Amino acid sequence: MKKNIIYIGIALIIGLLGGFLLFGGKTTNSAKDDHDHSEEIASNQMWTCSMHPQIMQPEPGDCPICGMDLIPAETGAEGLSANEIKMTDNAMALANIQTSVVGQGQMGNSSLKLSGKIKANEESNAVQVTYFGGRIEKLFVNSTGERVGAGQRLATIYSPELVAAQQELLTASSLKESQPALYKAVRNKLKLWKLSEKQINAIESAGKVQENFPIFATVSGTVTQKMVEEGDYLKQGQPLYKIANLNTVWAEFDAYENQIASLKKGQTIKVTTNAYRNEVFDAKVSFVDPLLNSATRTIVVRAVLNNKNDLFKPGMFVEGVIEGTQASATNSVSVPSTAVMWTGERSVVYVKTNPNESVFEMREVLLGNANGDTYTILEGLKNGDEVVTNGTFTVDAAAQLQGKKSMMNAKGGKTTTGHEGHLGMQEDSSGEKTDKTNHSEMKERIVVSSKFQNQLKQVFDDYILLKDALVSDDTKNAQQAGKQISQALKKVDMKLLSDEKAHNHWMTIQKELKTSANAIGNSSDIATQREHFKHLSAHLISSVQLFGVNQKVYVEFCPMVNNNKGANWLSLETEIRNPYYGAAMLTCGEVTATLE
Repeated sequence: MKKNIIYIGIALIIGLLGGFLLFGGKTTNSAKDDHDHSEEIASNQMWTCSMHPQIMQPEPGDCPICGMDLIPAETGAEGLSANEIKMTDNAMALANIQTSVVGQGQMGNSSLKLSGKIKANEESNAVQVTYFGGRIEKLFVNSTGERVGAGQRLATIYSPELVAAQQELLTASSLKESQPALYKAVRNKLKLWKLSEKQINAIESAGKVQENFPIFATVSGTVTQKMVEEGDYLKQGQPLYKIANLNTVWAEFDAYENQIASLKKGQTIKVTTNAYRNEVFDAKVSFVDPLLNSATRTIVVRAVLNNKNDLFKPGMFVEGVIEGTQASATNSVSVPSTAVMWTGERSVVYVKTNPNESVFEMREVLLGNANGDTYTILEGLKNGDEVVTNGTFTVDAAAQLQGKKSMMNAKGGKTTTGHEGHLGMQEDSSGEKTDKTNHSEMKERIVVSSKFQNQLKQVFDDYILLKDALVSDDTKNAQQAGKQISQALKKVDMKLLSDEKAHNHWMTIQKELKTSANAIGNSSDIATQREHFKHLSAHLISSVQLFGVNQKVYVEFCPMVNNNKGANWLSLETEIRNPYYGAAMLTCGEVTATLE
């Protein structure tokens, strides 16, 4: 009996030991694996602040700057370098981002495109004057733009001098047999006053003085300036009208300093205009200005156009293309001007670094000649590189939001707040916000005419109407404001920008603004309007930074927009009124910069 109990006990111990070896070890290992996996996940999770994305901590807690609860940082950036950004397909579509592959000798290296205006041919201009003094009794040509022909009556004048000269003629006429020299001298005096033989003979035949004497046109053409009114007293030789013969006109183009070597007299230039989109007019370069305008760094290139059919109107914008002006480049590539962003000190492009994904990296480049709508890139790009050619500013805005290298922040990282902090607001060691704007890192203000600023100001004013409509959740007025912005953009005269890089900057920004404004004007859905308002705001902020609107404005930021990435808008007040959420979160946001 005792032996059986011992055998049973031994068997039980062996069974327990075997079961532990068979199952217990696996359970322990499985638990260990589960524990290790969760630790790995936890160790990879970083936490950030929605208001201050530069804050990155390995565990949850409070933001050391503002005290807000930290949120999980996005984890979709594995495999990207520190200066690469990745955009979603939805963001690419909304911003209409397009890319092009660059290569040697591409995109217009063999032609030069110039912009200019039609002007009256100064060689055919004339000034109609009066050849005797007096008072204008009647004007028969009363407005500019009227056509006149040689011999056409322009006005009648009462002239005491002419009345006296007519009396001399009548007296000399009665003495012409006895004093022919006197008679001839009197007639010649009237001829010097541009009276014709027919007029002089008519005075003799009538035998009486004509008090109100007509003035006839001595040239044919179009009145470009009326210089007198009825009742005016005129001196001998005083001008009445400026008259231009528009059978030929000048097409005058501005050529920049780095294009001068490609220009010479006699070159064929193909002229086009928006008025006749499907027609090309051939002309020859008749004049290349020997003097450089030191203010605009341009010279005038002129061609004479036949205008017998009255197609060209002075003031009309035209473009000219001169073929074969540049030798092919062997160590450089060309890109559209829309691909290049210029900060005043640096020129940058965005390169797509992954052909299969929307991954971009900012790259500084060295610019060569500007040829119409293209730039020659001397350094920074090579054949086969794929660059952003449409939506460049949107990609740059995404880089700024993620704290990466961008147009205004060459270093990236913690030097900015991560939400347009480059505009000037940074934190000191105590966590207090201070204005530490480094203007060399910002968009450098470009000096433009007050007329251009006033036109841009109208765009800005309509933008404020749109912002206020979105604050009020008013889709109808938001849609109307979007249409007003589109109309205001059409009235901004690009020709007022004499600086070539400013011209190209505005051309790129204007295209982005139009796209967003048109989308808002064509939509009655407030969510869609707000999505496009985000892009519209980013580009208008760039415009105000670059050109100014003669008014102090504030850049404001909401961290909750765009999946907690945040978005900016412009305002005239420091009080927060959020256009992205309206009444739902009216006061969410903060002022991040003041633009003087």
